[in-house]
Parts: sequence; structure tokens; C-alpha cells
Amino acid sequence: MNTTTSPSFWSACRHPAVWIRAAKLGLVAGIIQISLNQGDHWLRGEITTGVIIKTILSPLLSFGIAFASAAATHAERTSLSSS
Repeated sequence: MNTTTSPSFWSACRHPAVWIRAAKLGLVAGIIQISLNQGDHWLRGEITTGVIIKTILSPLLSFGIAFASAAATHAERTSLSSS
């Protein structure tokens, strides 16, 4: 069964532990990405619309990936423990 389409996956998406784990991992990784990819632009004052958009999207993308991973892991653990 595909984990991302199972009811346990969607149930995991509402679980607070999944959100907390995604926030811890995803937002930290996003901040590191911002520092590496756009940090020099911010330090030099070269702030363009593109830099701002990338600065916003970096942590959102990292959070999204971490959230999907945390939800899938939670769903797998839930289905394994109930079997």
C-alpha cells in the first residue's frame, strides 16, 4: 500500500508530533539554506525581489519535505504497531 494515500498518512498529518518534528528539522534546514544561498546578498545589501522570494521559499520547501517524511514515518509506525 502506498503510504501517502493511506488513511493513516492523512491521520498522521493532523498529529502534533509530526508538525513539531517537521518544524524542528525543516525550518532549521531552511535557515541554513538561506544562509548559504542568499546570505551573501543580504550581507551586501543586494536585496531584490528574487532574493526575497528565495529567502521565503527555502524554509517552506525544507519544511514541506520534512513534513511529508515525518508524516510517512508516523503512518508506517502506526500501521506496524497495529498489525
